Amino acid sequence: MTPVRFSPSSLKESRWYEYLIRFVLGSVATVFTGLISSRYGASVGGLFLALPAIFCASATLIEKHEIRRKREAGLSGERRGQMAAAVDSAGATLGALGMLAFAAVFWLTVERSVAGAFIAASFTWLVVSIAAWYVRRKMRSVRRAGRLRKANGPALSRSRSS
Repeated sequence: MTPVRFSPSSLKESRWYEYLIRFVLGSVATVFTGLISSRYGASVGGLFLALPAIFCASATLIEKHEIRRKREAGLSGERRGQMAAAVDSAGATLGALGMLAFAAVFWLTVERSVAGAFIAASFTWLVVSIAAWYVRRKMRSVRRAGRLRKANGPALSRSRSS
């Protein structure tokens, strides 16, 4: 199992204009959410906070960086870029599930206590995000084991049962 870790060296891979693109897209998404809140109320607008604001820009940049890194090593890199963007998209989906749970719990409890609602919603976000990550990881393990069994056929099953 590979631990989750922070690597500041990846910050050096991005160019200044890539950060600008992320900032602009994040700002546009935030303004969009604010307009929805103004028009339809905070309850509806809050649902859009689960929108991964800079996901599109991030996925594109991640793919581009992986392709560039592989080309520098003399390889094509297209498949690796797609896979890296797919992993990022899975993470964004899990984070959005956590934010959706946060919004629901906050909305249901805020009238009793704002501080209590924030604490409960934050705890819910943490639990839902970790549970979603764990379930995804287990599902991948089960699928991988099934493909391995299918690829090896009955010979492997017979050898283990002997």
